[in-house]
Amino acid sequence: MAAKAKAAASSGTKENPWKLKTPPGSSEFEAYRDDAAVPPVLVVTVGKTVLHYQLRAIADLHTMLKAHKDWMLLGSADEQKDAAEGTVEAWGRSPKNPVGGWYGVKKGFRGRFGMYVPPVLEVLGLAELEHNPKNNRMKAI
Repeated sequence: MAAKAKAAASSGTKENPWKLKTPPGSSEFEAYRDDAAVPPVLVVTVGKTVLHYQLRAIADLHTMLKAHKDWMLLGSADEQKDAAEGTVEAWGRSPKNPVGGWYGVKKGFRGRFGMYVPPVLEVLGLAELEHNPKNNRMKAI
């Protein structure tokens, strides 16, 4: 079974997380929904690192991409680095997005939105995602 099909077969719960790859395919990670957290979060585990993004990021990003109507660069960056303007990463931390800033919940671990959230939208069938070594883009379906 292909990796994307396996991920789609997962339920996205703690017990049955999505097993995903970063857009360039260079790293594997797991993600799942934690609806009981306040606010509800998307939990991403990369090796021993655990990141939390507000769960509403999935729907909010999809809505933004639908309005954008074209491909958008992911532009993934660590929290301490500036995100390139006009990228998914920049939107994920912009005061102009629906949450008025960072979707990442824990300070010091709020970056990399453009690396870990787009594959979740892809497995959910909400977006197309490129898988090149660099400069990947996504668009809403």
